[in-house]
Amino acid sequence: MNPRPAGPPTLRRHNLGLVLAALRAAGGASRAELAARTGLTRATVATLVEPLLRAGVLAEDAATPRGVGRPSRAVRFAAGGPVALGVAVDVDALAVCAVGLDGVVRAHRRHARDHRALTPATVFDGAAALVREVRADARVLGVGLALPALLSAASGAADGADDAPGRPAGADSPVVLRAPNLPRLDGCRPGDALAERLGCPVTVDNEATLGALAHLHLAPDLVYVSAGIGVGGGLVLDGRVYRGARGLAGELGHVVVDRAGPACGCGGRGCVERYAGTAALLADAGAADLDALVAALADGDGRAAAATTRAAAALGAGLASVLNVLDVPVVVLGGTFARLAPAVEPALRAELAARALAPARVLASDHGDAAAVRCTAESVLDAVQRDPDRLLA
Repeated sequence: MNPRPAGPPTLRRHNLGLVLAALRAAGGASRAELAARTGLTRATVATLVEPLLRAGVLAEDAATPRGVGRPSRAVRFAAGGPVALGVAVDVDALAVCAVGLDGVVRAHRRHARDHRALTPATVFDGAAALVREVRADARVLGVGLALPALLSAASGAADGADDAPGRPAGADSPVVLRAPNLPRLDGCRPGDALAERLGCPVTVDNEATLGALAHLHLAPDLVYVSAGIGVGGGLVLDGRVYRGARGLAGELGHVVVDRAGPACGCGGRGCVERYAGTAALLADAGAADLDALVAALADGDGRAAAATTRAAAALGAGLASVLNVLDVPVVVLGGTFARLAPAVEPALRAELAARALAPARVLASDHGDAAAVRCTAESVLDAVQRDPDRLLA
């Protein structure tokens, strides 16, 4: 079938996307400035902007004299306008953040919550309750959900800087194929479960994949290490997430570093996760929680330092195999390892220097443990930019 010319609705959506992108980049701009940035006429910009002003999506500043002529009035995203929500269900925590169209985080909550023994209904009841607390009275454009799980259909459109992760809930929404640390979620459809409770669209993706996407600004080729109770990984190659043929790529926590090592929840033995996961690290260090470990390291506790070094060495051994296979030059430490970076990096760097064929930069995430939850919200904003009619629905 021959392609058809784009009709007026398609052109309008495209042009509105240009205006939204310009506002996200500039923060605020007059109609004339938006016309200059987008290449559209001032009349076209005005036609696109006015409905958004009436809908409360945009707000207009007071008139500002700028030389000869009528004073200009900058438009910007309204402070009380719609938001995108990100939800991260971790093994031992639940996080939700709300991000405005301008990219500013309006609210962020993270609660300790052990999900390992909870049913899917209980897990998503709790997630929905926290979402309602964070959203308050704001209009919600959509929700992104991050899970430490292998998903059947998480290869939606989200593999690069211009794409949004996951797939909306519906008939073909992702199924949890395997969640080694949350086995009661196996077989459930998390997007459907949360969408049913919230009454709005939900996209779903692996939390390490989302964490990797959050660091595209650092390098076009990188390995992201997501460290919590388990250890996950996200791969970015040539500016796009690499998922593998079946979506299993990046499972760093289940790279084997000792064939005779302890049994792992994945069914194997001697996996990186059994030495470098937070649970294993805390047990080895004799620390009650991560705060206690950080305090022990600050006090020069020998057992804590030795345990952290062992965990870093195991992580380094696993990462070296990944680097040797993929020739990726950058490692980004997230989650637990981002917080412990000063104590982790010496042993990690030493292991990589001894085992990797080429050097790699090791960086600590500037998002801490919020990379995945923030990226899920921003993925919704990217989807809105591609389909801006959602703003007026």
